[in-house]
Formats: sequence, C-alpha cells, structure tokens
Amino acid sequence: MTAIEELTALDRAVERATERLLELQHPDGFWVGELESNATMIAQHLYWLHFLGLRDPETDRKLANELMARRRDDGTWSIWYDGPPDLSTTLEAYVALKMAGVDAGDATRDYLRREGGIPKSRVFTKCFMALLGQWPWQRIPTVPVEIVLLRPSAPFSIYNFACWARQTIVALAGVMALRPVRPTEIDLSEIWARPGRTRPARRPGSIRRSALATAVQWVRQRQEADGSWGGIQPPWVWSIILLAALGHGFEDDTFRRAVEGWQGFMIDEGERLRPEACQSPVWDTALAVIALREAGLSADHPALERAGEWLLNEEVRVYGDWAVRRPGLAPGGWAFEFQNDLYPDIDDAAEVVLALRSLGIGEDACRRGLDWIAGMQSTNGGWGAFDADNTSDWLYKIPFCDFGAVIDPPSEDVTAHALEALAPDRTRYGDGVERGLRYLLETQQQDGSWWGRWGVNHVYGTAAVLPALEALGFEPTHPAIARAVAWLDAVQDESGGFGEDIASYHEPKLRGRGVPTASQTAWALLAYAAAGQPQRPSTRRAADYLCAVQLPNGDWAEQHYTGTGFPTDFMIRYHLYRLHFPLMALGRLRERLNRA
Repeated sequence: MTAIEELTALDRAVERATERLLELQHPDGFWVGELESNATMIAQHLYWLHFLGLRDPETDRKLANELMARRRDDGTWSIWYDGPPDLSTTLEAYVALKMAGVDAGDATRDYLRREGGIPKSRVFTKCFMALLGQWPWQRIPTVPVEIVLLRPSAPFSIYNFACWARQTIVALAGVMALRPVRPTEIDLSEIWARPGRTRPARRPGSIRRSALATAVQWVRQRQEADGSWGGIQPPWVWSIILLAALGHGFEDDTFRRAVEGWQGFMIDEGERLRPEACQSPVWDTALAVIALREAGLSADHPALERAGEWLLNEEVRVYGDWAVRRPGLAPGGWAFEFQNDLYPDIDDAAEVVLALRSLGIGEDACRRGLDWIAGMQSTNGGWGAFDADNTSDWLYKIPFCDFGAVIDPPSEDVTAHALEALAPDRTRYGDGVERGLRYLLETQQQDGSWWGRWGVNHVYGTAAVLPALEALGFEPTHPAIARAVAWLDAVQDESGGFGEDIASYHEPKLRGRGVPTASQTAWALLAYAAAGQPQRPSTRRAADYLCAVQLPNGDWAEQHYTGTGFPTDFMIRYHLYRLHFPLMALGRLRERLNRA
C-alpha cells in the first residue's frame, strides 16, 4: 500500500467513526455507553427487591430472561465473556432463576454440586444467601461494625480500605450485626443450603448501638444526589438493605431516593432487564472529546462545545473521603459517574484536563484539577485511583476479604495518565513529575511492557505509559521506549491486531496474547504513535486491521471485556471502548503520518 493509499484508507475509517460517535452523543452534551459486567448484578437485583418486598412477576421474568441469555452451553456463568466457569456467579444466577420459577437445568446443578455449592462460595454470595434465609449469618466471616468508631489516625480504620470497599463494608458490617432474613420458599438442599439456621443477633450493648448509629450516619452523609453511594452497585445495595433492616421504608428520604434511583441504572430491552453496576459518562465524554479532536474535528464544533460545557459543569468542588489522608489539599478534579462528588478519581481528572485543554477552555478548572492530582501523589511516586497511600495489603489476610481488590495502591496506568496531564506544567509540578517518572521507569517489566490496573492488561498499561513519556520529552531511542516497542512487536497477532486474555493477570505467558479486539489494537497503535513509529510495519499492520474490521456504520464489533474493575474478579465491557479508542488511534496516526 502506498502512502497516499494508506492515508485514504485512514481518512475513510476516521470519517465513518467520527460520524458514528457524533450520532451517539446525548442532547445534553455527554457520551455514555453501557458498562456491562456479569450475572451477579442481575441476580442481586432480584435478591434485594425480594428482601424489600418489591418483587413483581414482570420484573422477575425479564431478569430471568437476561440471566438465561447469559447462560453458557455447559450450564455455567462466567465473570467475563468467554471466561472460565465461576462458582459464585453461577450459584447466584441459579438461585435467582429458581426464585423466579425458572429451572437453570441439570448441567448447572451438576456443576454447582461438583464445585461444592454454597459452602464453597465467596463471602458476598453467602451474605445474600443468608439474607434469603438459606445460609446462617453466623457462619460467615465478619467485619465488626465497631470499626466505624476507630479514628482515621488509628493504626487501622475504615480508611485503610479503598473507597469502593470502604463504602460497602460500612453498610455490610451493619447488616451483619443485625442478621436480617427474609426467607424465600425455594429448596436449595441440592447445593447444600442450610435454611432456617441463622441465630438471632445478640442484644446490642452500648458500644454496638453507638457503632450502628455511627454507621448509619456515615452512610446517610455519603448518599449522592441520584440516590446512589459512589455511583456503584455494592455499597448502594447494602446501604438500602441496612436501612430496611433497621425498619426504614419509603417514608425515609434516604431510603426512598436510594430505591427510586435504581430506575436510572436499568437497561430495559423489552424482554430482558439488567442493572448496570456503574455508569461512565465523564470518562466516556472525555475520551470521546479527545478522540474527535484527534480525528480533526474543530474545537468550536457544536458537539464539542456542548461536551466541553457539560464537562465543566461536572467539576468536583467539595471535599470527600480522599481529604482524610490529604486534609490540606483543595478540592478539584472530576469523578467517573453522573453523581459522585465525594469520590473524584485521578484517571478522570487527568483525561478531562486533556480533553478541556484540547478545546482551549476551562483553564481555571484545569488548574484546580492539576493541583488536586499533584496533591494526591503517593509516597512511592505513583498515583492510585481515588486515594493517596492506600497500600494496606495485609487486609487481604482478613477472611472476609476473599473477593476483589480492597485497597487502591498506585498503578502504572493511573500514574501515566496523571503525568501526561501534568507534563505541560512540568515547571510547576517538577518534583512530583520527577518522582512519578522514576516510579514508571522502575515498574517497567523485564519484557518491556507495563502492567495495566484498570484495563486489560499489559497492552493497556504500555499504551498508557508511552504517551506520558512522549509528553515528558522522551525520544524514541530511549531504552524504555525501545523495549516497549519490541515487546509490542513480539506479541502482535498475525492478523495485525492485538488482544490480551484477562487470564494474563495471573498467567505471564498470556501477556499481550489473546483474541484481537478493536480497543486493544487501538491501544497498541496509540503506543506505537507515541513511540515515534508511525511508519513501522507493525504500526501499519495494526492500522490495516482496524480499517479492515470496521463495520459499515463506522463502529467496531467487540464482545470481549477489555476493562478492569478488580483484576479477574470483576471485569467490564465498556460499550464505547470499541469506538472512541480506535478513532483516537487512527486519527492520531493519520496526523503523525501527515507530519512525517
């Protein structure tokens, strides 16, 4: 392919993708794609509706339809598309279906029995089984609700946990102290349930009464405007259950807003119904703006003007839990969700700054965001997502913590995004930038890649770091960049695309290896562009792959999950990743080729 032919193919792909992304913008100016997770979210929705006495046959039927549509041929459910069977996910789906009057089948029962049933399931699953009267509360590892009484300055407090775990644990600890049960009449003896075995909670003494009151107050103070807690499912559900267990109903404003708020998180497809675990409008909008600017859309385009205005209105200007460890730091930045003022995050703050500066607007907000990012740097030079120095890895030794990430330590991808945003102001943030840079160079893997905390996995991490190094003035010949490019070349699929199996989080041999996807190929392409390699054969093959598999409507197809919540424990399929990352990458490559 000649250079002119290559640019013509890029032009066509970029034009179609630009049109498609513009079609998906909300009239208010934002973008938001579905944040798809797994069957536990669907099952748990039925569970808490049951506990509150809010079930109805139509909702049961549609939730059951969604669960059955996700059941695999072997009778199991997985945490991600094409992943291995998961006991707790399959068990929760099986129980919810049985409650709705649907038999999941012998293959499902056989799998659950073979894997040990309820006794072998995770703590969270046992908690829901206890809520339904199918497992004794006293046989579940607990976190005492009294931890809410410990001061943040104590050797241990709730602030040792990551913000998502903290919000969930405060509410769930209160529920575990109360041991509420609303029995369901189904028989689960085939998976070794123990119905009717919960012993009533002991009469609370003065300390426990004080702890419960403090927990409830803590929960009430952190409810967001949309009724959620942090805009995420686990603390939201357990906060509702805590309030209900204490006798509160719709006369209670916190409870009422919490239950009604779920209407905005439901995906209703007529015969199928599912909740989203979270929503990503700020993240999606920032990435869409950057992608469209890379595609050559002018900053004064009406769509971008609306998006910029919407992002500016989402700036966080209040203190949240992050201030416990950084009490002298002024608020700033952005959160991931529509309503999450108490938990802004570094990733979103960095990407929004990049987006707004590409539009040439909001410099005061950008400055506040950058100051906040700089102030949230951890001691080792890196950045976590929500908190500084949230590194108490000993928490994983607590029996209760048997699922997912419960701390928020610095990671390579978040650090890279922070540095990319801070780089233009290196003189202002010099010391922090230098410490962050040392962190990145020290965390490069022996194979030349970087780990990815919030995306799958080493392809994502590498694609985050190389643009940061470019922004900091690194030359393509720098050893760190050369090693990363060599690694990308080594793992590129014969099709020209890039893919990485989620199992790479535990199996090093799978790093950079997997079914090629549009988003992961785009990440590799962004890395090549940042490394000063627009004309490299592997770069062209990756671009050719994206152009070849683009759909006629300008979109790309992508079933695989490439987003990460908790590595291998909670994975995410962002429905816009397949569009704005390829557009961003192809647009940036076209610009580099034109420049060359």
